[in-house]
Amino acid sequence: MAMWLEPDPSQLRDPHGYSLKWHFYPPDVLPLWVADMDFPIAEPIAEAVRERLGQPVGYPPASGDRALLERIVEHQAGHGLLGLNPENLLLTSSVVPGIYASVLALTSPGDEVITQVPVYPPFLNALEEHHRLARFSPLEPTPQGWAIDFDHLERLVTPRTRLLLLCNPQNPTGRVFRREELEALAEFALRHRLWVMSDELWADLVFEGRHIPIASLDREIAMRTVTLSGPCKTYNTAGLGGGVAISHNRQLLSALARVLKGLGGHPNVLAMAAWRAALERAQGWLEEVRSYLRGNRDYLTAFLHSRLPQVGYLPPEGTYLAWLDFRALLGEGAHAAMLERARLGLSDGRAFGGYAGWLRLNFATGRPLLKEALERMERLVAALR
Repeated sequence: MAMWLEPDPSQLRDPHGYSLKWHFYPPDVLPLWVADMDFPIAEPIAEAVRERLGQPVGYPPASGDRALLERIVEHQAGHGLLGLNPENLLLTSSVVPGIYASVLALTSPGDEVITQVPVYPPFLNALEEHHRLARFSPLEPTPQGWAIDFDHLERLVTPRTRLLLLCNPQNPTGRVFRREELEALAEFALRHRLWVMSDELWADLVFEGRHIPIASLDREIAMRTVTLSGPCKTYNTAGLGGGVAISHNRQLLSALARVLKGLGGHPNVLAMAAWRAALERAQGWLEEVRSYLRGNRDYLTAFLHSRLPQVGYLPPEGTYLAWLDFRALLGEGAHAAMLERARLGLSDGRAFGGYAGWLRLNFATGRPLLKEALERMERLVAALR
């Protein structure tokens, strides 16, 4: 195993404070919250950024680096999303602006939008901040994993429902939806004439099965879907930014471009260079990281099963996130108790759609740090007995 996959915490707490993850909490708090990795980026990415700084860094073409766009088209084809060309892509500064732009472009104030919960907080923030009415479709924990309740989904629809927000692979549960589930979602959206925004940022971090873009199912659903992607989760480049909105329906992209006009900015030359290098030259790095993350997921699963069985947990099929139910042990104050008594900084479930007592743990760190975090949890639970 490469030593760079088990970093020294003192190096992660750099003296300049550039890491939000490692400087948000006091030094004695072990932070496993915001979704970036504790691993250094791939050397080909760093090399590409250095090389790009040796060239002029004036304004790039508004559509972005053509070679990068072609690599993204090839990469999406690898997931089964075929029939694209660079004109089917709209570069964004990151995925979150794509979420907001989709809401603004495809709905109006007062419209209803369906989103599964728990879900990545920007889904909910975009709706609340722009006066759309959120209709929650709760995922249900089952022995087979987190499941969509299609009967409940049907009951949410009214004449004012316009948009379905999908996160796949799902943040925070780690579900990777199967073809039959996506086909049922697509049929639901088409029958009710809903637009679909599918955040597929985690598509390359899958442990079981394979990622299937909902827009790859058939042309009819493709023409009603905006797919969002980017490099930051897969290649640990969140601070560089970079995202893309993808659609076979170029009118949808034009609608997104209109609401981003004057706000979205121009493509970032360093982010584009990094992304292109990632797709072309960082696949070996990615294979090592994915294998290590799978090992962390399995270690976490075994630890919880044997030593903290009271914690509700379904192993994620993708992402590097664990969604933990501490209600039976710590009640709705789980986040504060974990922070104050165990000195663990995790993400509070309240932000994911009102899941008080649930916590999201980011296991994209060195295994010794993950082990320390889990043992702190265990000591806290032992002290409650």
